[in-house]
Amino acid sequence: MSITPTILWLRNDLRLADNTALAAAIEVGAPVIPVFIHSFEEHEAWAPGAASQWWLHYALESLSRELKLVGGALVFKQGEPLSVLRGLIQETGAGRVFWNRRYAGPLRAVDAGVKRALRADGIEVQSFNSGLLNEPHTVAAGSGQPYRVYTPYWKKVKDRLVDHPVDVALEHIQWPSDWPVSVGLEQLHLLPKVDWAAGLEACWDVSEAGALQRLKAFVADPVLAYSVDRDRPDLVGTSSLSPYLQWGQIGPRQIVQTLKERCDLSAEGPQVYLKEIYWREFAYNVLYHFPYTADRPLRLEYENFPWETDAATLKAWQTGRTGYPIVDAGMRQLWQTGWMHNRVRMVVSSFLVKHLLQSWQDGARWFWDTLVDADLASNTLGWQWSGGCGADAAPYFRVFNPILQGKKFDPDGAYVKQYVPELRRLDAKYIHEPWDAPSAVLERAGIQLGDTYPTPIIDHKAGRERALAALAEFKK
Repeated sequence: MSITPTILWLRNDLRLADNTALAAAIEVGAPVIPVFIHSFEEHEAWAPGAASQWWLHYALESLSRELKLVGGALVFKQGEPLSVLRGLIQETGAGRVFWNRRYAGPLRAVDAGVKRALRADGIEVQSFNSGLLNEPHTVAAGSGQPYRVYTPYWKKVKDRLVDHPVDVALEHIQWPSDWPVSVGLEQLHLLPKVDWAAGLEACWDVSEAGALQRLKAFVADPVLAYSVDRDRPDLVGTSSLSPYLQWGQIGPRQIVQTLKERCDLSAEGPQVYLKEIYWREFAYNVLYHFPYTADRPLRLEYENFPWETDAATLKAWQTGRTGYPIVDAGMRQLWQTGWMHNRVRMVVSSFLVKHLLQSWQDGARWFWDTLVDADLASNTLGWQWSGGCGADAAPYFRVFNPILQGKKFDPDGAYVKQYVPELRRLDAKYIHEPWDAPSAVLERAGIQLGDTYPTPIIDHKAGRERALAALAEFKK
């Protein structure tokens, strides 16, 4: 008697290695049918943005190719997940559905509803952890309440045993003799209609192999100086693994295992990097326990903060035309590559919510649409950190000085010159405050302030004072 097939519902776990649900499906000994269901409606207001969709297209293309190499296929479907899965079960005679868990509120609700309905239909349903070291429901403070501050969270979980990456026995996988009908990947319409993605294509190898190669290169050298170089956007000092983590082309267990095998974890660089992996875990913990934070501040009193919504000001920030070179370089890097250096993310977000008094939600939305690593948990935590209204947030009165940040972390202006080409011929002495350069220096560099490069959208001192005045008004 043959065993009914297992449907493997893939979402943001687009890899073959260390894939818990895939490993469990193989272990059943039944034919495995991997399926991706295109259904952004389930995300409610936070469907993947344009850059994320671009990444998703190539991640699916890569995974489909890898499955073909081992004799399988990736089935593409469109529609509401429960009805699609029921249709697949009817078409294939599948007896079970496996998936890896998701943690954002709307997605958890979708998965819970599908699980209840399919079990009521008599279908076996199992879900697994493949994306986190510590799932949010397993971590609570001594009081039983969820953590709102990172350091106590870190102390709670840092000594927990981290599971080894799951062994996926692809050599034992069985495939169905007849495959269900699949739409073509291009029919999901994930790629932009107007091709603006050339810069992204030049930067990224969107594949599981690309993720592993980046990790290998990072632990070979840059991780050793990570505690210092991670703040330097002019250097290759970070792993750039965030988009691969977001779409599950690599998992945190694989990263931790590689660090343990190839690094001294007591050394400062690897230790600081490991804490960043746990910062991501903390972000998931906060969003899981406080799902409203995707749209509202964790500290709800900040809903009354006196933001000054202005479309022209927001546009200048979005397009990298603020007149502050480090800010403009970051915003243009984001547009060109779909990614931004983390130190610069802090600088540009502080500038938006403090110097320009635009809301953190406006910044979060722009990042969501333009980042290839747009992750609801990390994006929300980061923007609320900058806005002073979230978990473990920087106080609102702490205002980054974009000039000093540029001088400290991009001392020769190499980062600025890479992404703000109109300043490439300017002496490094003036690169972070071109308005202070003598007219002869500007002329020699081919710069006309207010024409070829904008004058500052707001004076730093005036912006800082306005932000502090808004905070004082809010506190009344």
